[in-house]
Amino acid sequence: MDAGNPYLRERAEDATAVTPVELFFDLVYVFAVTQISHLLLEDLNRHGAFHAALILLAMWQAWMYATWMTNWFDPRSLPVRAVLIGTMLVSLVAAAGVPGAFGDRGLWFAGSYVLMQVGRTLAVLWLSRRDRALRRTFQRITVWMAASAVLWIAGGYAAGGTRELVWLAAVVVDNTGPLVGFRVPVLGRSGTEDRAITGSHMAERCHLFVIIALGESILVTGATFAGHRPSATTLGALVIAFLGSVALWWIYFDRSARLGARAIGAAADPARIGRIGYTFLHIPMIAGIIVTAVGDELTIAGPRHPMTTATATAILLGPALFLAGHLLFHRTVSGFWVPSRLLALAALCLLIPVATVTEPLVLSFLAVLVVVAVAVSDTLHGRTRGTASAATQP
Repeated sequence: MDAGNPYLRERAEDATAVTPVELFFDLVYVFAVTQISHLLLEDLNRHGAFHAALILLAMWQAWMYATWMTNWFDPRSLPVRAVLIGTMLVSLVAAAGVPGAFGDRGLWFAGSYVLMQVGRTLAVLWLSRRDRALRRTFQRITVWMAASAVLWIAGGYAAGGTRELVWLAAVVVDNTGPLVGFRVPVLGRSGTEDRAITGSHMAERCHLFVIIALGESILVTGATFAGHRPSATTLGALVIAFLGSVALWWIYFDRSARLGARAIGAAADPARIGRIGYTFLHIPMIAGIIVTAVGDELTIAGPRHPMTTATATAILLGPALFLAGHLLFHRTVSGFWVPSRLLALAALCLLIPVATVTEPLVLSFLAVLVVVAVAVSDTLHGRTRGTASAATQP
């Protein structure tokens, strides 16, 4: 812990592990992910997808800002813990307002979201008062948060298409700030050297969010199966959905999670990888898990029903989003493109014509085969590399 600031985390490895209060904080986002998937399911078209994407981007950035905060500040200290728990409460209110965010609860959602973002930033600005670099960084962040807050509140008062456009502008502001170093006239911009992070903590926090999203998908499939009369086809749909979740978990955690953790831990500038690989490139992976869960729910509910465009899109787009995000993430942390992801994306595209002449159960099975093939390829490639490395040892 910094002698000049008693609230900062120590940088020793045993002091940067994820704390119980951070895990407790994440419980709210299990609920938030569920709310987003339900928002998409209830309005499964381009309009609904746009709404779900906006809310996902907003809630992800709220969680990510809290993650960066706990990377710098020690949640075991009482003031930091109080900020985190207060943020958790307001996050719960914001998540509860998601279903009506584009209806009669627009101002409710916007107000709680702004309170969460601005309130936490002002609290951290106070916590960083003894650290000049961090204080200046949070002064810049406060300006960006204030600009975003105006747009969120204005959108809450608006309605229909106007709300959508204003909130789109707010999401752009929220996501542009980190990319440009929160540049502000007079105050300047923050370089990654001003936002030094502990890479292992950042990696572990994002690993846990992936688990949250996968856990929510399993809850959705289990609840959907429980709500329908058991049959061979619904059981088959459940098994396929489960195997798909396992394959997504396998792709992320079997090798790439460790690779990313090592890369950010050994990087000369871990904040750059934290910003690109974790803050942004995890978004399509989380979105892919959510959309996959929606496709699984539709398939279990009607495995032999006539195929609709919405169902086919969810079944194919979910894995595609995850694989595309994972492809870019792997490229960021390793410097290499992974051919299996590119081939899998091409295979999913080839399934588009099949979707028009088949049933949800069959299309889901074919999509899961593609994802499982990637997981198997990763495992075999990892073993081959391990054998080759062992053979070269003296």
